[in-house]
Amino acid sequence: MINKQQKKNQLIILTIFGLTIIPFLIAWGLEKYPRLVKGTTNSGQLIIPPVTTERTDFTGFDPFSTKNMAELAGHWLIVNVIPETACNEICLDALLKSKQLRLMLNKELPRTRRIVIVFKEPSIVDANQWWLKDTLLGKLHRTKNPADDALFLSLLREENKLDDTLIERLIGTEDKEFALNSDLIRVKPSIELIKKMTDIRQGKSISDGMLFLIDPLGNLMMQYDSEFNTYKVKDDLMHLLKISQIG
Repeated sequence: MINKQQKKNQLIILTIFGLTIIPFLIAWGLEKYPRLVKGTTNSGQLIIPPVTTERTDFTGFDPFSTKNMAELAGHWLIVNVIPETACNEICLDALLKSKQLRLMLNKELPRTRRIVIVFKEPSIVDANQWWLKDTLLGKLHRTKNPADDALFLSLLREENKLDDTLIERLIGTEDKEFALNSDLIRVKPSIELIKKMTDIRQGKSISDGMLFLIDPLGNLMMQYDSEFNTYKVKDDLMHLLKISQIG
């Protein structure tokens, strides 16, 4: 006769097995029935089989990120990649689109976290400009003002910097600490993770700002070129969130 402890042990074993096999079932199902993910032929590419990562593959790029690394556990990760020491217009625009993407998830937003993986060591000045622009430039789009649209496009270029005057203008009447608060966790990858991501590309380079989706178990699930369509990625991610009970 099975006692309560034996039943509990069996349940734990089944749970662990389920968590291990779920990502592969998702990948198999999406490969078998691609209509479950709208637009994958025009937008993203499913990574089959999923490529596993470890938490030790991710190190905080700066004190803010180191402090918040625990946020990665148990969440779907929206991941941009900066492969070089520069982040050009396409790269920065991809970061901003990922920010918009996460906001578009509405009630599913808490199941996700947004990170950027920085392959090489940029200058501190350049990196700080990237993070400031990621935090503040979206405000220019909200005004619907042609002059602000032109300023937005100008500031996407890396040579054009946000100075104190512009920062104060973009913050406006908001509390400065609140306005500069970022949801972007910056990550330095392990050598092993760089190799895995490079291998996924099958000979193609990792483009500036390109996007990956990682499930809560650390599996690389989907990849997108840097000029991805935000709405199509949202459709893909919403389907993954719908069919997954993890994260």
